[in-house]
Amino acid sequence: MPDNRMLVIGEKESFIVRVLVSKAQAAKIECEFVPFNVNEIAKKLDDTVLITLYMDDDYLPTEEIIHFLKDKMDEKGMQMIIIGEQRDIQHLGSHIPEDMIYTVFSRPVDNEKYISTVQDYIKKMNSGEFKKSILVVDDDPNYLGLVREWLKDDYKVFMVNSGLQAIKWLGKNKVDLILLDHEMPVTSGPQVLEMLRSDDETKVIPVMFLTGKSDKESVMAVVSLKPEGYFLKTIQKEELLEKLGEFFILHK
Repeated sequence: MPDNRMLVIGEKESFIVRVLVSKAQAAKIECEFVPFNVNEIAKKLDDTVLITLYMDDDYLPTEEIIHFLKDKMDEKGMQMIIIGEQRDIQHLGSHIPEDMIYTVFSRPVDNEKYISTVQDYIKKMNSGEFKKSILVVDDDPNYLGLVREWLKDDYKVFMVNSGLQAIKWLGKNKVDLILLDHEMPVTSGPQVLEMLRSDDETKVIPVMFLTGKSDKESVMAVVSLKPEGYFLKTIQKEELLEKLGEFFILHK
């Protein structure tokens, strides 16, 4: 089943909050209210894909709540909808990164537009639209397939099996990261990187090398090209996912 769980977080479960929750539930969205309390929120976050933060006139989330939510949304790749007075929305927006805020609603809320927005977000989330995209470039079809299997649950994965195909593909598509094989026939990884860096459209795309050689001389040759990183092909799934996750957190 696709994930469709949302939390509505606020100071108290007011009449308006109950209406928002009931409207969401009527639209077959799994939804419940949670108060401004770190421990209570933490208990409910496991399967949550979206947060609605509701602010009353006299009740704003504390710095502890904001910091906790930022960390958890960052960790889960999740966003929030903010509801409140314009001044409070602006205040909260100055503390939460823009890419963590899906949209905002001023009070009073248009309930139908709000539910439509929630449904739109969940649809995009379940289709993978918010996932980071990675292009894997390698002339070994078996390795391409293996890396795709490793990454497909967490990222949008695209594959090409030569350097020239990568250049052609990137002429029509955008991607958040390239995993580039170092040794390929015809056009090697370093040659591909040089072409990418010489083009204004592709020079800013992060590139990490994949290499089968672990000797010091080979590794230093890769590092001298100044990619964003490199991985030995002996790397295991868990380590690769961990390293990619760290990269995207650091390069928001």
